Amino acid sequence: MPNNLFRSRAPLRIGLAGGGTDVSPYSDIYGGAILNASISLYAHASIEHIDENAIVMQALDRHEEQRFEWNSELPVNGKLDLLKGVYNRIQKDYGVPLTGFKLSTYVDAPAGSGLGTSSTLVVAIIGAFAEMLRLPLGEYDMAQYAYQIERNDLGLAGGKQDQYAATFGGVNFMEFYEADKVIVNPLRIRRQYLNELENNLVLYFTSTSRESATIINEQVKNVNSNNERSIEAMHQLKEQAKMMKEALLKGRLHEIGEILDFGFLQKRKMAANISNSSIEELYEAAKRAGATGGKITGAGGGGFMVFYCPGNTRYRVIETLEKFGGQSRSFQFSPHGMTSWTV
Repeated sequence: MPNNLFRSRAPLRIGLAGGGTDVSPYSDIYGGAILNASISLYAHASIEHIDENAIVMQALDRHEEQRFEWNSELPVNGKLDLLKGVYNRIQKDYGVPLTGFKLSTYVDAPAGSGLGTSSTLVVAIIGAFAEMLRLPLGEYDMAQYAYQIERNDLGLAGGKQDQYAATFGGVNFMEFYEADKVIVNPLRIRRQYLNELENNLVLYFTSTSRESATIINEQVKNVNSNNERSIEAMHQLKEQAKMMKEALLKGRLHEIGEILDFGFLQKRKMAANISNSSIEELYEAAKRAGATGGKITGAGGGGFMVFYCPGNTRYRVIETLEKFGGQSRSFQFSPHGMTSWTV
């Protein structure tokens, strides 16, 4: 391996509608639908050759590093497991050259923030290895590969949307079926509608991260036990994704806040910990300041929230939310999925 630097980045995403319907067994039994958009916050990965017979793994944003003698399998033990999980699988399926290297990662948002950080990071790491080894992986291949590593190899609970958002990029309407079948429908939304949507969405970090697996496990349990309230809420969220798709394609942006508000009310019925008193208080304060609707991004329980603020209400909403101790993050929509390059 020459002394090159193999880099990649993959965009995080905001889910706009249908969240949770991409999780098995709901998607296997009923079929799921989600509308999401990738944004200009990224997971970054780079691999560089080092002049020693060692493997160095480091998460620069978390100030974590582990060093190993060169080995074909690294121990998955709760530290840097996403990095080691990808390496183990790539090594098993494709073989990595017998030379020392350093894998470094950085994510532009904290873990547990609800923007798909874990899955996006897995996609970025696969992208760096694919760049180094010249693997012929298309978008569907890479997303499915990331999903298998997280769910099967590492045993992490979660849905399917994040891996596909990270590889495809853009605004997508995604459908989920049994046997892990996923169909990604990229939406051709007029630039003026996207500009207005971007202007009117406020992304707010509540300053609390959460463990999405707990919420997802309860959601799974509710479907398995045939909990009618939870399942009906998921049916309604699937409808919400279709409503959102139509509103965006036809430029009916005045409806978006109401569609988000409808989803917020439904999502709370899926599992107990999705919302809590502080989230409800934030939500009501944002609406009083001019937001017409909003949602918790990701599984719920904390992390980021997104609010639709028509006209020029975004400024008053931001001012109001900052009194709660969190912070707003500016973003643009990112039209590109995972990209990789060699230096």
